[in-house]
Amino acid sequence: MNSPIVETVTDPAEAAAVAEVAATTFPLACPPHSKPEDIAAHIENLLSPQRFVDYIADPAKQVLVVRDGAGAVLGYALLVYGRPDNDDALAAVESADGGAEALRAGAVAEVSKMYVLPDHHASRNETRPAHALMRACIDAAHDHGAEYIWLGVNELNERAQKYYRKNGLRPDRNQDVRYERRRGTRPCDGSEGLSRRTGAYASASAKRERASRREVARRYFLR
Repeated sequence: MNSPIVETVTDPAEAAAVAEVAATTFPLACPPHSKPEDIAAHIENLLSPQRFVDYIADPAKQVLVVRDGAGAVLGYALLVYGRPDNDDALAAVESADGGAEALRAGAVAEVSKMYVLPDHHASRNETRPAHALMRACIDAAHDHGAEYIWLGVNELNERAQKYYRKNGLRPDRNQDVRYERRRGTRPCDGSEGLSRRTGAYASASAKRERASRREVARRYFLR
């Protein structure tokens, strides 16, 4: 069986194919209380073909795709380089060992988006395109000079959180809802080094109750 191929998208003509995967996968990651009109608005505003044309052309961003042996797009990722524009993420990086220096050097990257079509998740595709895409994101960010890589995930998305923990992300020592791992550690070493503290994880029922009252906070991870 052919291994998946991951590459950076540089041709804006490919934006439509990436946007199609984005529009298919984004709703699957939304919490149950999400309104269809909100999901549709997000797709129109941030995941349209024109948006991906803009992402591809932006030197501060990098669009990666994972393909099967026939060239079909199975998933995509969007890396954003530079200082986080989110206050919580910025505070997490600043508090991490070497984080302030990384910020001053502009050596920070966000995995803003990373999705794989559901029929090609690891449990359904033994070639594991999601793993290949995650490794490629880490390698690309490091090649770009990033010392820290972070991402956000909805706190109700337990599947995604489990996946990121499996890929070696660990809680930031100062923030219960953040995870971090320094550059130089292996990308797929299970949960070795993962620590868990009181308050880091709420019960699923508590999360659902909070979700019914408000938008769910994002849980931040650092790499």
